[in-house]
Amino acid sequence: MSKGMRLTDEFKRDAVMQVVARGYAVSEVADRLGISTKSLYTWRAQFAKPARVRDAELDLAAELKLVKKELARVTEERNIRKKATAYFARESQ
Repeated sequence: MSKGMRLTDEFKRDAVMQVVARGYAVSEVADRLGISTKSLYTWRAQFAKPARVRDAELDLAAELKLVKKELARVTEERNIRKKATAYFARESQ
């Protein structure tokens, strides 16, 4: 597989099933599919979790992304106000 290529969840589940259900070795499946063994181990851990746990983790990740974006905006606004305050304090002297 080419580097940076996005693989579908279905592909990942099928790869994991070859290891879990059919009993193939991780290295064998990884070689056959052209992926790294690390990816396959990661997918196995990911898809071993119940769907509702995965969904909850995705929701938390999305919420965290929004909170970080809001924090960056508020921090930028604060920095602008600090600079303006310093500028006007210098001008009034």
